[in-house]
Amino acid sequence: MQSTIDPAEVAKFEAMAAEWWDPTGKFKPLHMMNPCRLDYVTTQIAAEFARDLTGPAPFEGLRILDIGCGGGLLSEPMARLGATVVGADAAEGNIKTASVHAEQMGLEIDYRCTMAEALVDEGETFDVVMAMEIVEHVADPQTFLTACQQLLKPGGLMLSSTINRNPKSFMVAIVGAEHVMRWLPKGTHEWSKFITPDELQAMTAETGLRNVDRKGFVFNPITWSWSISDRDLSVNYVTASVKPGA
Repeated sequence: MQSTIDPAEVAKFEAMAAEWWDPTGKFKPLHMMNPCRLDYVTTQIAAEFARDLTGPAPFEGLRILDIGCGGGLLSEPMARLGATVVGADAAEGNIKTASVHAEQMGLEIDYRCTMAEALVDEGETFDVVMAMEIVEHVADPQTFLTACQQLLKPGGLMLSSTINRNPKSFMVAIVGAEHVMRWLPKGTHEWSKFITPDELQAMTAETGLRNVDRKGFVFNPITWSWSISDRDLSVNYVTASVKPGA
C-alpha cells in the first residue's frame, strides 16, 4: 500500500511539537475544541459497544487507535477511561512530546512514530480508530481511509473529523484562525485540502464502512465555546462509521 504521508505536513507539526500541551500556544484552538470532541467520541464509543460512561473504567477491554495523535490530547482521556491505546503519528517530535506527557501523568499509552499503512502491514487491529483532524493533512485521503478500515475489527468503529470546503470555512479556518486571530501559524491548513461532508462520507463508504452519524462542531464567538450541532456542518464536522461483520 502506498504511503499517505505528506512530508510538508509532517514538517509543519514537527515545528510545533513542543507546544501541544500549552493551552495558550499554537494548539489553543484544539484545546478549546477538545471537550466537545471528547464528548462526541466517548458518546459514540459507549453507544456502539454498550458501555456505561458513569462506570470506573467504561472502555476497559477496548483497543483504540488514535491515528495522527499529535501530543495525545485524545489518547490520554481514552487511557483514563480504561482503553488500551495506541497513539500513532508520523512526526517524531509529536510522539516524543506525547510520551513524556503521558509518563508525567502516570498513563500507559503505546505511542509509535508510524503511519496507518505500516500498522496494516504489521497486522494490527482495533475496536476503534480515531482519525481526528488528520484526513486534511494526508497525501491521499482515500488510501488513508482504506488503511483505517483495514485496521478495524469487524463491528469496529471509525471516528473522523475534518474541515468542510466552502467560502465560510476559508474565512473562518484560514483567514480568521491563521491571519486575524493568529490562533495557528499561517499555512497550517490548505483550503484546497479541505473535504466536504458528502465527499468524506462517499470515501468512507468506498472502503466498505457504513456511515452511521455525522455532526458539526460549532464555535460560538459570543460564549467563546464549542458545541455539537446536528445541522451545522459548515466548518468543522465529525463522522462515525462502522465496519460490518460483527
